[in-house]
Amino acid sequence: MHMGANMKDLVEYGIRELESSGIRYGDIRISDIRNEQISIKNGSVESIKDGHSLGFGIRILDGGWGFASSSDISKESLSRTVERAKRIAHASAMVSSDMELAEIDIHEDEYQNDYKKDPFDVELEEKLDVLMEAEKRLRVNGKIKVSQSTFRAWKFDQWFASTEGAMIHQNILQCGGGCNATASDGDDVQTRSYPNSFGGNYHSAGYEFFEELDLINRAENIGEEAVELLDAKQCPSGMMDLILEPSQLALQVHESCGHPTELDRVLGTEASYAGTSFLTPDKLGELKYGSDIVTIVTDATTSEGLGTFGYDDEGVKAKKIDLIKDGLFVGYQASREDAAKVGVEVSGNMRAQGWQNLPLVRMNNINLEPGDWTREEIIEETSEGIIMDTIKSWSIDDKRLNFQFGTEAGYLIKDGEVQGLIKNPTYTGITYEFWRSCNAIAGKDEWKLYGLPNCGKGEPPQAMRVAHGCAPARFKDIRVGVGKWD
Repeated sequence: MHMGANMKDLVEYGIRELESSGIRYGDIRISDIRNEQISIKNGSVESIKDGHSLGFGIRILDGGWGFASSSDISKESLSRTVERAKRIAHASAMVSSDMELAEIDIHEDEYQNDYKKDPFDVELEEKLDVLMEAEKRLRVNGKIKVSQSTFRAWKFDQWFASTEGAMIHQNILQCGGGCNATASDGDDVQTRSYPNSFGGNYHSAGYEFFEELDLINRAENIGEEAVELLDAKQCPSGMMDLILEPSQLALQVHESCGHPTELDRVLGTEASYAGTSFLTPDKLGELKYGSDIVTIVTDATTSEGLGTFGYDDEGVKAKKIDLIKDGLFVGYQASREDAAKVGVEVSGNMRAQGWQNLPLVRMNNINLEPGDWTREEIIEETSEGIIMDTIKSWSIDDKRLNFQFGTEAGYLIKDGEVQGLIKNPTYTGITYEFWRSCNAIAGKDEWKLYGLPNCGKGEPPQAMRVAHGCAPARFKDIRVGVGKWD
């Protein structure tokens, strides 16, 4: 069964069931989700997956929270699931204190993201032809030991309704892909990826976005760079200026601002999976998180963002709010419940991976706002530094303070000129010291958006699609490399 008028009828029936059960608050979310994934490795098809999932989840607040879900799309199943969620809510009330939900505007609306070509209407053979040719061109010589190309797409058709009167229907289409090559000479192993590591780049857009990646024409250069890295000099060690390309800066934003501004993590309800946060409520409006040029926002209205939507899974309309404003920590990603506890704005960040999952505070698009430099100007005004490009490894403590990142490639700068390629570049820092050292950010013409389809959170874990937009930025006197100078 697919979404349509009959699904709206079922949602309306569910709301009547919730209202007649005498609960304080309830909502229903019915989702029809399709996903496709194609992977090519070393000249062969590694996997082709075409998944489909249809079901609903019921959330009830009645003393405590109750949640139950089912893939049986029928009125009888829905009634049983409402009762099950109600029993769970009453059981939760025995171990939880009474809670409030912050007020929100209630909407009846439709949302559809823009796209030109539905990837699920494109023939499998066409996708395979692109991926096979791109993977082939990665293999520039015998030193390429692993070559991969990937395509992924998602389609979401969802209804949300609440006992407060919300009735929202959303259709969202997303896709993208990438390629990578791993080279080895027997003594060393190096990898290069395009347009980003861990599967590439993804947008809320149609197949045209995948076509614009132009994997076939970019693949040979990626293979050549992987081989070139084998003979590159090692990253030097010491203190120097660091320029991060958007492919790396996106993950820096994700780990050191996105996660620590999730209010459920701050309040401890997310602690056991991935830690808490140093951005506690006493620091709100007080902590100088970064330099004056650093403004970071959560923005579910970003064009083509993987975290872009019309409404979150609490029915909150997509919005843009400041997390860091002119360097000052000013905002959280907050659910209705947590916003009421702390007295902050409801951010519209509650999302679930699927109908069977309870919504959590999740990043949507966490973006570093552009500055007024150009990338070329930043390089020209750097006397000694390193450009680092494309995430390779990362480690950050459970409060999101101390971190170490490694990238696939680096480029030395001396007296404003790029000197050459270096391998195994790494840098370390403390979050607020690092962002306070930011002294140049490129402008909107060089601002890029990177979608990450696999951000993990929750127990049981949920993988969520998020995005980060940023432009090249420079950070002064950062510790790079390991050991002593050569």
